Amino acid sequence: MGNMLKTFLLLGVLSVLLVTLGGFFGGQNGIMTAFFFSMVMNVGMYFFSDKLALSMSGAKPLPQGKYPKLFAMVQDITRRMSMPMPKLYITPSPQANAFATGRGPGHASVAVTEGILQTLPDDELKGVLAHELAHVKNRDILVASIAAVLASAISFIGNMAMWGGLSGGRDDEDTKDAGAVGILAAILLPIAASLVQLAISRQREFGADESGARTLGDGDPLARALVTIHNSTKKSPMRINPAFSSLYIENPTGGLGGTLINLFSTHPPVEERVKRLEKI
Repeated sequence: MGNMLKTFLLLGVLSVLLVTLGGFFGGQNGIMTAFFFSMVMNVGMYFFSDKLALSMSGAKPLPQGKYPKLFAMVQDITRRMSMPMPKLYITPSPQANAFATGRGPGHASVAVTEGILQTLPDDELKGVLAHELAHVKNRDILVASIAAVLASAISFIGNMAMWGGLSGGRDDEDTKDAGAVGILAAILLPIAASLVQLAISRQREFGADESGARTLGDGDPLARALVTIHNSTKKSPMRINPAFSSLYIENPTGGLGGTLINLFSTHPPVEERVKRLEKI
């Protein structure tokens, strides 16, 4: 099953969770209220996340005269992807990593760390840049924003239900009958929504890996780069706001690993990513 199809199926699951929880506690009014507040909270992030991410990472505009080879790589990739040239930035971190942000191909920025420029050979660096530009091409920021709106709405309904703030659409007797089932639903469905949102993030990483590798016609350079970057995040973890860790090609905080932990991760296990890339 394609990565995009899996993503849309997961978004469908989030929609079902929203309707189920909203209908249980607040009816149609509960759903609309939660959806409105979550839209207000996340629309700002959609439009301004690029400025926030660049500012918090300490990114500075990348001088073309100093890095002509990197600019040439990006120009070649954008030509192959039929998209505009993004703004390029460099961050002072010694960790090998990179991220892309922006609403779409016409409003995109790609940032690389000093560490990645010093660590990766040209073919691997180009693989990383293709991955990041694939995120832009695939409009993954928009997909992540939709997932965030749905998951936030579900959490909003769950929190309001726990504090007795929602009972619209159900009379007092119905509400009393809900009892423990209602409390359990208010606790577990927001957790389930968060897990689905994280699964969407992981699917978009797989999708960017595949799109970037197919653009260059080879998955091996990116596979090798991911291993190096993964080791770098363990050696030199960044202290950043966890809300922005999903933007990077690999979790910059280092992560913990383990099967259970992977369910709560924004990124797939590097071993699985490498395995898929080696088949391209």
